[in-house]
Amino acid sequence: MQYTYVGVDSHKDAHTAVFLDCFFGRLGQITFDNLPSKFSAFLIDAEKYRVDQTSLLFGLEDTSDYGRNLMMFLKDNGQTVKHVNSLLVARERKNQSITQKTDSYDAECAARVLLSKFDVLPDVQTQDKYWALRTLVTRRNFIITNNMSLKNQLHSLLTHHYPGYQRFFKNIQGNTSLAFFMKYPSPGLLKGVTVEELADFFYKPSQGKIGEAKAKMILESIEHTSVEFQEVRDNAVQSAIRQIRFNLTELEKIDQYIAELLAKFNCTLTSMTGIEVTTAADLLSLIGDIRRFSSPAKLARYAGIAPVTYASGKKESKFANQRGNRELNSVLYQLAIRVSMIAGPNHKVINPIFYEYYKRKQTEGKTKRQALKCVQRRLVNVIWGMLTNDREYINPPMFNLPKEGLTTKK
Repeated sequence: MQYTYVGVDSHKDAHTAVFLDCFFGRLGQITFDNLPSKFSAFLIDAEKYRVDQTSLLFGLEDTSDYGRNLMMFLKDNGQTVKHVNSLLVARERKNQSITQKTDSYDAECAARVLLSKFDVLPDVQTQDKYWALRTLVTRRNFIITNNMSLKNQLHSLLTHHYPGYQRFFKNIQGNTSLAFFMKYPSPGLLKGVTVEELADFFYKPSQGKIGEAKAKMILESIEHTSVEFQEVRDNAVQSAIRQIRFNLTELEKIDQYIAELLAKFNCTLTSMTGIEVTTAADLLSLIGDIRRFSSPAKLARYAGIAPVTYASGKKESKFANQRGNRELNSVLYQLAIRVSMIAGPNHKVINPIFYEYYKRKQTEGKTKRQALKCVQRRLVNVIWGMLTNDREYINPPMFNLPKEGLTTKK
């Protein structure tokens, strides 16, 4: 009864706020532009709906994107702001048996969740360092996804002209490969080019690693053919390559920014073999301040790794958790693969401890995916301990797996 509850539904252009008293009675609604210059007027207007002798309590579903500026403004002006999970808002909307979905009703549902779960909802944390790091990581992931699409498009264009180009260049995004296809997007442009001339061309992008042998192989494997509108197709190939080159340059810059910002956290995650700078940044930006999680179990639940129990009477079953932070779950899953699998032609075991644990879980009857889920859970314990205690990871010695596939003894 100390508060007037304000649920806010945030959008790009405007926010909608709905006010409730402590008995779930609707007091009013305000819609205002998503402009920092309008926030002061909103806070003044909000006083009209504040119940006497109470304080305003705000619940925001979005505190990182469209609602971040409002959240920062409210915090700076001494207001109490809590984060309302979007799943709870969606569940509240369904529980009311109302088919409509409007900004006003979403804001009211946020206020209802704020009132009914006041004691368990977390206060919002600004965490500017983590937010900035997440911005860089998100941008990096977008560029990588975009480059994968460009790579597939370039592959589709080149297979018409160079059906067996993978024999020449295994990595289509390598410097030598991009330089070659930029200058010779179709075989017809190689007409009259000698082995020596092509070898000289390869020298700079390959830093002298490719010479006459590769040039001879290419020239003997192609036919100097062309099709109608060949120039148009050549331009499409060159356009795709220009975009790929631009993205690769941007990735180098972003990786440098990430490394510089990560240094401000004094993060020890990179001490574990398998966690490079970008993976550490991804983990840290998704976890945030580790003090939010008082135990590894809570971090596991947040990541959607802890199993969900369904029990009725004497029957009890456990299922994989499909909720939680799916981005964090995905990063931990890829890391679990990295530390528990063998790598390279010599079958190098990166981390014998996780490798043995993964194999042991399989011998207990678990599937590969279930065993990896167990590795994820153990990784959560290690990462929580490293971040909480500011300790580095002591890597066990690597070894090459024998040809017979035997594992090490305990």
